[in-house]
Amino acid sequence: MSRTTDLQKNLFGGTTSNARQFGMISTLVAIVLLFQIWTDGLTLTSGNLIAVVSQYSYILILAIGMLMVIVAGHIDLSVGSVAAFTGIVVAKAMQEYDLPWPLGILLGLFVGAAIGAWQGFWVAYVGVPAFIVTLAGMLLFRGGNQYIGNADTVLVPGGFREIGAGFLPEVGPDTGYNNLTLLLGVAGCAGVVWREWKARQTRREMRAGTAPLWVTGIRIAVMIGVIVFATLRFAGGRIGTSLPISGIILIVLVLAYSHYTRNTVGGRHIYAVGGNARAAELSGVKLKRVNFLVMTNMSVLAALAGMIFVARSSASGPQDGLSWELDAIAAVFIGGAAVSGGLGTVSGSIVGGLVMALLNNGLQLEGVGSDMVQIIKGLVLLLAVAFDVHNKSQGRFSVIGTLTRPFRQGDASAATPPAAPNSDADKAGIAG
Repeated sequence: MSRTTDLQKNLFGGTTSNARQFGMISTLVAIVLLFQIWTDGLTLTSGNLIAVVSQYSYILILAIGMLMVIVAGHIDLSVGSVAAFTGIVVAKAMQEYDLPWPLGILLGLFVGAAIGAWQGFWVAYVGVPAFIVTLAGMLLFRGGNQYIGNADTVLVPGGFREIGAGFLPEVGPDTGYNNLTLLLGVAGCAGVVWREWKARQTRREMRAGTAPLWVTGIRIAVMIGVIVFATLRFAGGRIGTSLPISGIILIVLVLAYSHYTRNTVGGRHIYAVGGNARAAELSGVKLKRVNFLVMTNMSVLAALAGMIFVARSSASGPQDGLSWELDAIAAVFIGGAAVSGGLGTVSGSIVGGLVMALLNNGLQLEGVGSDMVQIIKGLVLLLAVAFDVHNKSQGRFSVIGTLTRPFRQGDASAATPPAAPNSDADKAGIAG
């Protein structure tokens, strides 16, 4: 095998988990560079990157939960209304009852969990399709938001605003950068090296093939390069700004949910249910519990996203959450999830969300009106997925298929129960 073939196999589409991450990062970098050229260098300025994370973090949080819902074979149309309802409940509680803002956050998470349990009950135990349940929820909780808030805006206290509008504080010596952001970047670089070393060690113990050491070195160098560049951008903003607190929350959620969906029994059960629910149930997966938990989890994340948006806006209003569900669903599908369920990853959904965010941001930087932005985003989503589906059906090159092939080989096959080797998830993994 030539060095070029070896590099392509292990760096862009091999079977290791790190190759999967690198493929998605490469796609995102290409999109960023496209807008960097189009906007004459404005896209990668510190101020713009900080603004993108601050403005779209709540959509990316929704995409994490929506990924699990779609992988399980469902859809949730209520997330925007749930976010708005939670925001007004928390804002009212803090304004009228002097509830401390930390307790307000806990109240919001509890409200989200209660709503999720309500919707999960109808989906999992009554058997009503999630599309109908969440469509009803979209109407119900949108009306609840306007009823509780009397269609007015409700201000929130300063401490609460930090989760949506706050940044890492300035500490330590004057280095010209935000020191805490620099420390996070160093931790990220160390995490990449440790994970690569751990992955190679694990594969050696399993007597499985490992990528050549020089390929691993290139992969580490590229990933560290991306982290260093992003760290310097976020740490080098104007005084008082750095990595947003909402960005920290997003990073923690991405790491936690990536681990859960890829490395735990509960996460594999979600993929098994989405791939073939009947086979999964016959293999011992508790189907009702899985469906209940993914719906509950989605509403909890929607509540968190709603609170972050309200904190950034300094007030809760009747127009909060409009069309959020559409952006979250688009992010998941652009990120490579299958409409029929069983396929998709957290990192892929985050990349899909960033694609939509950077598309929206780049068009705004060019002065494109909001009406045309919506038209272009809709066309890009439709054409990208339609073109990719057509290519896969014809056996030709598929962008999404190529990028998600390692995910399907790893996550989908691992999640499929042994008793159902011919399940839909297995067939998709083989076809990819």
